[in-house]
Amino acid sequence: MKAEAIQHVDNEHVCVTEWRFAPGAATGWHRHGYDYVITPVTGGPFLIRDGEGNETEFVMQPGKSYFRAFGVEHDVISAGDTEQSFVEVELKARAG
Repeated sequence: MKAEAIQHVDNEHVCVTEWRFAPGAATGWHRHGYDYVITPVTGGPFLIRDGEGNETEFVMQPGKSYFRAFGVEHDVISAGDTEQSFVEVELKARAG
């Protein structure tokens, strides 16, 4: 089952996407071309499958943002029994 991606902003600076997951839903395999920040809206467990075939459980905490550098390859799967969501902000350009 595919997670729902709702794009809020996409311009030359950022791409802001809200991800909504039914139980067991996944983003699908993807590679991040930009640095990004995730802000969980709801908390709960996710299963992360990386490019080397490793699986890691990760529990998101509501409102506790985290940063990842570009190049990450993974599939993100909801491991909870309720709907979960987070907001992803991809940083396309930096001042300086």
